Amino acid sequence: MSDISSNLNRVELLSPAGDIERLKCAVMYGADAVYLAGTMFGMRAGANNFTHDQLVEGVKIAHDSGVKAYMTCNTVPHNDEIDKLPEFIERAADAGVDAFIIADIGVMRMAQKYAPKVHVHISTQAGVANYATANEFYNMGAARVVLARELCFDEIAELRAKTPRDLEIEAFVHGSMCVSFSGRCLLSSYMTGRDANRGDCAQPCRWKYYLTEEHREGQKFEIFEDSGTHIMNSRDMCMIEHIPRLVQCGITSFKIEGRAKSAYYTAAVTNAYRQAIDGYYLNPSPDYRPSGFILEELRKVSHREYSAGFYLGGEPGQVYDNGGYVREYKVAGVVEDCGGGFLTLSQRNKFSVGQTLDVMPPRTRPFVIEAAEMYDGDGNSIESAPHATMTVRIPYTGEPIPKGSFVRMKE
Repeated sequence: MSDISSNLNRVELLSPAGDIERLKCAVMYGADAVYLAGTMFGMRAGANNFTHDQLVEGVKIAHDSGVKAYMTCNTVPHNDEIDKLPEFIERAADAGVDAFIIADIGVMRMAQKYAPKVHVHISTQAGVANYATANEFYNMGAARVVLARELCFDEIAELRAKTPRDLEIEAFVHGSMCVSFSGRCLLSSYMTGRDANRGDCAQPCRWKYYLTEEHREGQKFEIFEDSGTHIMNSRDMCMIEHIPRLVQCGITSFKIEGRAKSAYYTAAVTNAYRQAIDGYYLNPSPDYRPSGFILEELRKVSHREYSAGFYLGGEPGQVYDNGGYVREYKVAGVVEDCGGGFLTLSQRNKFSVGQTLDVMPPRTRPFVIEAAEMYDGDGNSIESAPHATMTVRIPYTGEPIPKGSFVRMKE
């Protein structure tokens, strides 16, 4: 492993942006770059994604804050889609995107032809797992490779040592994992007709399964593995406690998975990693660990059981007993204003007088307040806030809280 002092060029924090709201959250809470998709050729068809006008707006919002915007173009297109690519690529370039994230060699060559000034990043869908492949993509003009998720620290370090220094290396550090190799899966297509390789995965790997015998129609047999039958339900990745090793092995960009996740998820996870990374660069030692409150932040978002993925070697394992998420907190509201002795919120979930609320300002430690009194937008005293997006005012005289900050409550 290389000496830590030689790897102090700051890593990039790359956050998901499923729509304009989530892009704004990523920018506000500390992302160095965001990745997003248009209405075609992106691997998250279930996200809202960006029309062309929204893309222009989103890229401007990012650039105005010094944040880069990368456009996913990483599906595996079929013949009938190829003719749509030139216009799609040119319009994205005109919108100002900083890079295309691409899995297909033909798409890569088209991007180089129709948007020669836009960088090409090779998607994790391409399965870059060795330095020979990384070098070939570099020779073809790629500025960055997004590594296969199946690599351990030592393999990444060797890949970094045997590739040109100006080839950037991006790797996932947080979020959902796929039971198949780097997302190359046909299960959804086979079972539901929804093609995972074209951004439309139905996630059958999260389902519960039984065994049947061909002559016993309708008779189901439980499949027991430890305590359940969700035998393909991968754990989520969480690498926030391993930042020194991620930096040491030469990763350029830390990527958070989750374009289909909520705006709150984007904000909270970005916020945690932003503070953890900043803390590391204040104390860049192999023994660095984030403060306890930062680790706790990642337990305040919906998540499956966490693991270190493949980074430590071996399989990360599955969550066998259920296919759902751990949810301990939910959003009470979003800050609209802070001043004049009141904190004004736009409600997201019902909360009531006497509840303790957990405030999450960007790039700083969260803190709690009590809703001892509550008023509606007309100044009337209320006991609860039951209506979606209603205005709620709570007496508050503490430190200013930026507009757009999330306020949470324990489930």
